[in-house]
Amino acid sequence: MTQRMNDYVRLREQLCRKNDTINSRLYEEYGVNRGLRDEKGNGVLTGLTNISKIVSSKIVDGKKAPCDGELWYRGYRVEDLINSLGAQEPGFEKVAYLLLFGELPSEMELTEFQEMIGEARRLPTNFTRDVIMKAPSADIMNTMTRSILTLASYDEKAMDTSVSNSLRQCIQLISEFPLLAVYGYNAYNHYEKNGSMFIHNPDPGLSTAENLLMLLRPDRKFSATEAKVLDTALILHMEHGGGNNSTFTTRVVTSSGSDTYSTIAAAMSSLKGPRHGGANIKVMEMMEDIRRNVRDYADKDEVSFYLEKIIDKEAFDKKGLVYGMGHAVYSLSDPRERVFKQYVEQLAAEKGRERDLSLYENIEELAPKLIAQKRQIYKGVSPNVDFYSGFVYEMLGIPMELYTAVFAVARVVGWSAHRIEELICADKIIRPAYMSVMEEK
Repeated sequence: MTQRMNDYVRLREQLCRKNDTINSRLYEEYGVNRGLRDEKGNGVLTGLTNISKIVSSKIVDGKKAPCDGELWYRGYRVEDLINSLGAQEPGFEKVAYLLLFGELPSEMELTEFQEMIGEARRLPTNFTRDVIMKAPSADIMNTMTRSILTLASYDEKAMDTSVSNSLRQCIQLISEFPLLAVYGYNAYNHYEKNGSMFIHNPDPGLSTAENLLMLLRPDRKFSATEAKVLDTALILHMEHGGGNNSTFTTRVVTSSGSDTYSTIAAAMSSLKGPRHGGANIKVMEMMEDIRRNVRDYADKDEVSFYLEKIIDKEAFDKKGLVYGMGHAVYSLSDPRERVFKQYVEQLAAEKGRERDLSLYENIEELAPKLIAQKRQIYKGVSPNVDFYSGFVYEMLGIPMELYTAVFAVARVVGWSAHRIEELICADKIIRPAYMSVMEEK
């Protein structure tokens, strides 16, 4: 970009700020729910779904009261689905089948679905060389999004939005996402970070979590515990109601009649935002800052003192946020975090990271109390799933550039389920209203 262009846009930014700023008082005057949420953070009802359910409060004695969070997939509590699996049994494909088709698979149906996923887990000839390795970037989400849109060029029925064809495309993308993520990172690591280049072929006999770890590691090796913990993380990130930003984006774009590739690419663009899928990266950056400034991880007074400085905007990024604490929907607890915690403990023990885990646990205990004391809170504050997910990815040797991409490997299942439901049920384009407060001239 030329200096002339820099100077031009810098001056024009002032015009934009002058003419695009809307008085916040008008939102209240016209009853506009900013962010499609009311003043207490409750989402405005915009649709119906059979796919999942989030519970954060219940009616007690005729009044709404906060409760421990619940997450349901197709009528099953997510912790029941995870607990029903064997100690080392992968469950990603089983739960993906449930979300896509609405029923748990029989043993034969699951085997057939696993075979379909395995067969589809390949990219078109020379796609890795011609697309992924060209113009590599540290922004793996952008790299993946470019690849998703380019895959449409290899699909003879790319624009066919029938339910059966969309299902085929979704299953293929679910299968291909680990390849798009890892190959995108490997290209960046080689061309931009001067690292070694290796491209492993996927193994159709391995699960999604196992393939992801195998593809990422030079020696292709991983432990059963590592695979189980990553599999659990993928299940917990797979779906979270129709109202989260990227899933709502999926439904909005689907309602316009757009194709599967464009729809999933739009969802990717939503997920990559730091207010959405990029949250676990902020947790890791905060935790690194805390490690530099807290000497004794077991000293709760020292940990509490530094957390207060973060909340008072005196430390870390000075925004006053303890990342990984609180959720837009859950109040007393995030069910995903509750389930995930036991797997985090297993992996920390295997990796010899108990000391780091103790720091996380002290923050988990102290931060909600400090936030409640210093802020006006409408609902409880508790750790969310992002609080531990970055720690897990770090222990698994997954580079930070891939954190949000791993989230996408899981969430593409939920997006796919909502796209199919939108295709079947909706007959109108989603088009909310904006009130104009423009001054006529």
